[in-house]
Amino acid sequence: MPIFFAKRLFQALIAIFGVMTLIFFLQRLAGDPVLLLVPMDASQADIDRMRIALGFDRPVVVQYLEYIGNLLLFDFGRSYVQNIPVAELIRTRLPYTLMLAGGALVVAFGIGIPIGITLAIRRGKPIARVLSGLVLAGQSMPTFWSAILMIMVFGVWLGWAPPSGARQISSIVMPSIALGLLSMATFARVARTAVLDELEKDYVRTGHAKGLPMRRIIFRHLLRNASIPVVTVSALEIANLLAGAVIVETVFAWPGLGQLTIQAITARDFMVVQGVVLLGAITAIGLNLIADLLYSLIDPRIRMGAGS
Repeated sequence: MPIFFAKRLFQALIAIFGVMTLIFFLQRLAGDPVLLLVPMDASQADIDRMRIALGFDRPVVVQYLEYIGNLLLFDFGRSYVQNIPVAELIRTRLPYTLMLAGGALVVAFGIGIPIGITLAIRRGKPIARVLSGLVLAGQSMPTFWSAILMIMVFGVWLGWAPPSGARQISSIVMPSIALGLLSMATFARVARTAVLDELEKDYVRTGHAKGLPMRRIIFRHLLRNASIPVVTVSALEIANLLAGAVIVETVFAWPGLGQLTIQAITARDFMVVQGVVLLGAITAIGLNLIADLLYSLIDPRIRMGAGS
């Protein structure tokens, strides 16, 4: 177990370093941010002074090494546009994104898993056909399209929830549903496949032969064995929710990291983009590492030794 964890941790650090390096150099290909920061009628001397003040006059390699050194000191730099520490910007926006991702995860997990189990247990029944249509609709609609439809129907026509912003607690409902629909369909499909696979196992037939009720077989034995694929998908889907938040936050004018990222990309605010992308990479890679470690807790038969 310690060897397995050390190997996975080393791989995670390499991946984070790769993402950090890639985003740093790719942004430099997008153009000169100084031209967006100076007035339209700025002279070349003004542009040169701004470039020197921001440090863009130095070689890219020097800027990169300085960036790496600052990160080792947990310094994400300052926003070129707002002149505010990037860490402060992230700190103020992160709670909104976590709130949105949490609400979407409740929708995805709380609805998708029961639907998947029902589709497997009640396959061929009318309720399974109805739920299959719901899963297909959730899987087929793009996030931005479902978000726009919800704003138009429930926000504008019916007035059941605020169409945008984060002014009240009800503002979280529509963005959470819009963000969680696709993941809900994914959880439902994975849970259905996993449960169907477990229903064919010998221990289920043995339970039936002993006269155990189906409910007890499902909740005492089957769900635990079927949960490994769900855990794997959970790590990926939580990362996808954070990525999908960029679209949802833009459509609903939700003041989270997604909206901040779009604004920073538009303004070529390199430091903010680097900080948000790095945070997203750490989150996604960390979730996959946690999923790997959870396997042995769910199924002790999984050996995570030196050869894993």
